Amino acid sequence: MKERRLGVHTSIAGGVHLSIERAKELECNTVQIFSHNPRQWLVREIPTDSILQFKELRKSYDINPVFIHTSYLINLAASDNGILERSIELLIQEMDIADLLNADYVILHTGSASQDSEEVGRKRAIEALKRVARKKEWRSKLLLENTAGERGDISSHIKDIAEIIDKTGSPLIGGVVIDTCHAFAAGYDITSENGMEELADEIRRYLGIESVKLIHLNDSKKGHGSHVDRHEHIGEGCIGKRGLKKFINHPAFKTVPLILETPKKSEEDDPRNLKIVRGLF
Repeated sequence: MKERRLGVHTSIAGGVHLSIERAKELECNTVQIFSHNPRQWLVREIPTDSILQFKELRKSYDINPVFIHTSYLINLAASDNGILERSIELLIQEMDIADLLNADYVILHTGSASQDSEEVGRKRAIEALKRVARKKEWRSKLLLENTAGERGDISSHIKDIAEIIDKTGSPLIGGVVIDTCHAFAAGYDITSENGMEELADEIRRYLGIESVKLIHLNDSKKGHGSHVDRHEHIGEGCIGKRGLKKFINHPAFKTVPLILETPKKSEEDDPRNLKIVRGLF
């Protein structure tokens, strides 16, 4: 089997091209980045030389695939029309940047319905995605990520994500991201054989295994079914090394790229977590 693709979310501080250098220093062969400050609506233009260096370094170091995570501000299920319109506009900008960088995928949390029902929120998100899809076509594809089931979440279960994809009905969406922490918090007990098979079976039934383009490999600070999204270092949370080892070696997921989004409180955190994961293959 070819080498497993393993990476982390790296910083673009100092220039987007430096995210590739940081991935290389960590001996990663895939990477996830933000294309801009994820907590601001404003998107600054990326200098042409930085874009060129990004592409050249990626090719030179064989960093593949490249994933861009969208801004935390985007909420396609928002009841506030102002936020919804800005979210649509920002997602279009994110897709444009992804194409500039030749990124493979753009990762999206579809949003929160807030005080409305999940069904109403999903309907808004579907209509928003249809609007984005009508804007233009991009080479980069959008991936929808499962969520932890916090209040208002519209995509914490596989059938919910499948509904959004099916009703959007557009090649804009190229698949899904499965986050282990989110799945565990949402009620999929991936520490048990039955829980693992439940998740894999739902993916097969509603989406198809081939739709899983990325795994966000994170331990969970909170327990099974907690509906709380709190990532933890590998092996230090409620899923544990044994549960995560079973997950990444499961026949349904054993060739899917892995990106860690574990806590970063010191420079040693990413190397330590990566070393642990490499020992789980």
